Amino acid sequence: MTQNTPHKPTRSEILKPVELVGISAVMALFVGLTILLATRNLVLSSIALGITFIVALVVIAMLALGMKPTPAEKDDLDEQNKGSKGPGH
Repeated sequence: MTQNTPHKPTRSEILKPVELVGISAVMALFVGLTILLATRNLVLSSIALGITFIVALVVIAMLALGMKPTPAEKDDLDEQNKGSKGPGH
């Protein structure tokens, strides 16, 4: 394998965004169903479901951005940055 060959992402790397959206959806569903069962108000539970989904998604994304990359990830980022050096950089 040469250095110019692009890195093929693993299955877990490809499915990571789906997992994060799924976790947010499960949290939102829990809150929405809890409010629906407690109040029997569909509009209120729908609003709570939407707000919870968005807030959970943003919080999970911020936590993911705050994680330190592993040495393997750092090497991969350095390798990608070497290939993108062109005029103007």
